Amino acid sequence: MDRLRPGGWIAGVDIGGTNLRVGMVPFEGGPPAAVVQAPTRPNGDPATVVTRIVAMIRELMAGVGGEGVIGVGIGAPGPLDRDSGVVLETPNLGWRNVPLRDMVASESGLPAVLDNDANCAAFAEWWIGAGRGADRVIGLTLGTGIGGGVVLGGEVYRGASDAAGEVGHMSVAFDGRPCACGSRGCVEAYASGPAIAARAAEGIARGAKSTLSSPVEADPSRITAEAVCEAAVAGDHYATHVLTETARILGVALANLINLFNPEVIVIGGGVAAAGESLFKPLRAEAERRAFRSATAVCRIVRADFPGTGGVIGAAGIFKRAVHGGVQAGVSASSASR
Repeated sequence: MDRLRPGGWIAGVDIGGTNLRVGMVPFEGGPPAAVVQAPTRPNGDPATVVTRIVAMIRELMAGVGGEGVIGVGIGAPGPLDRDSGVVLETPNLGWRNVPLRDMVASESGLPAVLDNDANCAAFAEWWIGAGRGADRVIGLTLGTGIGGGVVLGGEVYRGASDAAGEVGHMSVAFDGRPCACGSRGCVEAYASGPAIAARAAEGIARGAKSTLSSPVEADPSRITAEAVCEAAVAGDHYATHVLTETARILGVALANLINLFNPEVIVIGGGVAAAGESLFKPLRAEAERRAFRSATAVCRIVRADFPGTGGVIGAAGIFKRAVHGGVQAGVSASSASR
């Protein structure tokens, strides 16, 4: 790709297990000027999803002036091959060997770059968000799955085969709950949104008393992680137990990350993070109890500045880094919509 002139807009695409988000991000960095969202419908053909993504890009291009849009950054669940632009496997979408980058580029007529969605979210928090000013930042996204990204010295650490940062598939329980990835005991199998809902429903089915009992008795699928978090914040004893147990499981994972990477900041986003201190207080306590004191003393565990749009912003930033080369941390996020 040719190096691009400064200015204009970059379309950032965030492909989640539940929703697609597309936004127009200023070339120099900052929150998106506009964002559109639609259900992912993961069981659909990837080509159909790409067509919907491109339609969303074109909708936004009309608002900012099509000639000012210089490319597309795409964040997708992995594992993936960044160099070839291929999504190798996505447990929560059911995709295998999808040449996503080239499909989007061909249909949109714009140059495109592909990276892991959680890498994108972590990069956004390093670039203009809660990790701004730090050299070593780890990002977690708690949603339909659990994604992770590691930024070291301003560069996303991707590993030998683009598979680094898969925090959701760290094992926290030997031979534990089955995970969609095919393994067992993964943190995602306990602390993702669907896993929280499933654990809560299982406990109620065994006789636990809760304000959540009625929807579970009527239809177990009606219980959601959002409902568990809301009930916990409202003082429901059983929901608080489920959320605290979730926080402790995440704390174990974070302690491992702290001991391994010695980061300055761990940023947590995604829908589950909306539980606030009901989640973060026991999570921090567990991480501090298990990790080396010298490492926890310099590590802040904070909520993401961009829990809804970090993937969009980071995808655009990673496009800029890959094509133009210049991305500096420290762009003010004071005007960002949270």
